[in-house]
Amino acid sequence: MAARSGAAEAVLLLLLWFAALEGAAGSEPPLKCEELRLGQYMCDEPKIDNSTQEPMNCTNHTAYVQCLPAPNITCKDHLGIEKFFTGREVGFYKPIECRNVNGYSYKVAVALSLFLGWLGADRFYLGYPALGLLKFCTVGFCGIGSLIDFILISMQIVGPSDGSSYIIDYYGARLTRLSITNATFRKMQTYP
Repeated sequence: MAARSGAAEAVLLLLLWFAALEGAAGSEPPLKCEELRLGQYMCDEPKIDNSTQEPMNCTNHTAYVQCLPAPNITCKDHLGIEKFFTGREVGFYKPIECRNVNGYSYKVAVALSLFLGWLGADRFYLGYPALGLLKFCTVGFCGIGSLIDFILISMQIVGPSDGSSYIIDYYGARLTRLSITNATFRKMQTYP
């Protein structure tokens, strides 16, 4: 009876060993912390530069904020090391977009366009001296050009001549231009 029980234990141990091998081979490798789902991590707010109203350390239109995975999550951190997180360690750095600004204030441009647009002050400020001089000589194209410029500057369609963006409060009213290029994905509409 003892030999039979020893053989049964050996078979049971052998089956458990095969099951453990099967489970280890079939388990998925831990995912990178960047691939965590929303709610499994929390990112810091970016530090905003007061003079530009853009995130600090912005290079190539990108700044990075540190993100902390939630407690009891295991993933590969920004160095590629598999780690168990307690909620206080940095897991990865999330890229956020930032804009190129060169000192042209949106508030100043709108105010100049509203009050002194008929003299071309808005166009001089934004770096368009020829249009500013033309508006000055024609009294803002008899007021019509001043009204059109006020609308275009308010809608952020006309910007600084050097191609930079306006300085706008980071949490203020910004417009994001949408454009369609060859890389744009177009979703086919389905009709019922």
